[in-house]
Amino acid sequence: MNNQILQLKIKQRLNKLDSNDYDNIEPWQIIEAFNKAQIQWVRRNLHGSNRYQEGDEGSKRRIDDLQILLVEQVLTGTERALFFESSSLPLDYLEYKRVTTQADSDCCDRDTMVVYLAEEANVDELLKDQFRKPSFDWRETFCTLFDDTIRIYTNGEFSIVNPTLTYYRKPVYIQISGVEDPYTGIISAADVPCEFRDDITEVLIDECVSILAGDIESLNQMQIAKQSVENNN
Repeated sequence: MNNQILQLKIKQRLNKLDSNDYDNIEPWQIIEAFNKAQIQWVRRNLHGSNRYQEGDEGSKRRIDDLQILLVEQVLTGTERALFFESSSLPLDYLEYKRVTTQADSDCCDRDTMVVYLAEEANVDELLKDQFRKPSFDWRETFCTLFDDTIRIYTNGEFSIVNPTLTYYRKPVYIQISGVEDPYTGIISAADVPCEFRDDITEVLIDECVSILAGDIESLNQMQIAKQSVENNN
């Protein structure tokens, strides 16, 4: 869906029939509200705080809607005494999905490890637990998120090789040609349309309208838009 139609639909949802009450909304305000709507919608559906309580991969619809945001990235970093610490997470990082890695050990050939996400608070217990500590024999270990990095634990028993992070990235922010980007203060040289399918964009339009209607204290439009988002989610 191109940005001209997107703006038209947003204003149509805000305005009363045959009126131009809210045509004074600036394009940069539409950009800011729509991009905010994208983040809100994605976070809500990843978490499962929607009408159907379906979170990340909780149904075929959630998989279909959110798969466009899945990204794989090879991790670089440093081997430390007890863990491999990655460089900073990508700038477009939104939510963790999984980590895959291979490992090297003096006693055995390189092999793939199973890596599960653990809580940083439980690291000391996990490293001492005979059944859950990092083990090359069982090809199993854990990782944690810490200070914008990922730590893959080795307990000093093996080396991490070719670690890869799979994550949900932030949606691409829309831009309107000739309009100042409210995030950077730079006038956009070209349109950047919504990257989601048109059916999802329609839902995001209602989410955007709900935000704008709240900003201008138009409670009826806000409630109608919110209801439409959840009914079509």
